[in-house]
Amino acid sequence: MTGAARENLGVVAHAAGDLRIGPVPEPVPADDEAVVEVAFGGVCGSDLHYWKHGAAGASILREPMILGHEVSGRVIRAAADGTGPTAGTRVAAHPLTPRGDGRTPYPADRPNLAPASTYLGSAMHRPHTQGAFARRVALPARMLHGVPKGLSLETAALAEPATVAWHGLERAGDVRGKRVAVIGAGPIGQLVIAAAHHHGAAEVVATDVFEVPLGIARQQGARTLDARDDEAIEALHADVVVESSGTVPGLAAAVSAAARGGTVVMLGLQRAGGVEAPMATAITRELTLAGSFRFAGEFGDVLAALGDGTLRTEGIVTHVVPVEDALRGFETAADASVSSKVLISF
Repeated sequence: MTGAARENLGVVAHAAGDLRIGPVPEPVPADDEAVVEVAFGGVCGSDLHYWKHGAAGASILREPMILGHEVSGRVIRAAADGTGPTAGTRVAAHPLTPRGDGRTPYPADRPNLAPASTYLGSAMHRPHTQGAFARRVALPARMLHGVPKGLSLETAALAEPATVAWHGLERAGDVRGKRVAVIGAGPIGQLVIAAAHHHGAAEVVATDVFEVPLGIARQQGARTLDARDDEAIEALHADVVVESSGTVPGLAAAVSAAARGGTVVMLGLQRAGGVEAPMATAITRELTLAGSFRFAGEFGDVLAALGDGTLRTEGIVTHVVPVEDALRGFETAADASVSSKVLISF
């Protein structure tokens, strides 16, 4: 059976604990949309939150939603208006549609901060923005970036999370010759390690509580520490610390690990509301605290670096699961003790 003839299976979140794998309608593209045959999709933390909790932060699931925003594939029908890639082109998707709300100012050169933006597979707005975890989807042609020759579609599926990591690291400025600490060696943390090496860091140190991610970090060339070793973390005196765990203890550890005059990038999304942090330490060490949210214009640079091999991601993908078995893939992705990045194959 050819790819075009196969049933269009999708991964749909209906409510907390209710993830269904089943047929979804064939895409009906608008004039500026191309139809993409999806090859691989990466399971993100937000996908896991929609599955487990029916919400990702303030984005609450109120209707069935196809998940997924980290995807690669091949264009099988080009956009009718002539924009974007032609049929047959291998692509990775940039999932953001930047949009202002008419009231809130934001920097024009930082579209990730546009307050009314939509993102593939997001319940922030209603109707929800359907994601791309299906065998065939219609996507705006402007989202689609050509995959460099020689780069596998499996690796290209890492482009979106790798760009999140790349953007976060660059929020700290030039890291050449510096010691970079990464708090939390989950998939984004692993990609921060890769980006730090690409950007010329002199040393990268990663922390986690599980041996599997620590082992992958060592394969990536990082020195590793147990995240519970407070004394060792405080002794790091890192020039740049990227907090990628999104946990309250992780944020405290990031401040503790930073050298005087250093920079802490808050990349992992913390819980809503107040979060405890050792602010007196941040003040007396004159730390620079930088937030990081998604990414801006770096997607093409990351694809190019993946393509030429200077952004190394070997070992980060630990499991590839067929879409028919996507629930098992989500369960694996939720267990950080046994997995790093889990991809769904379509």
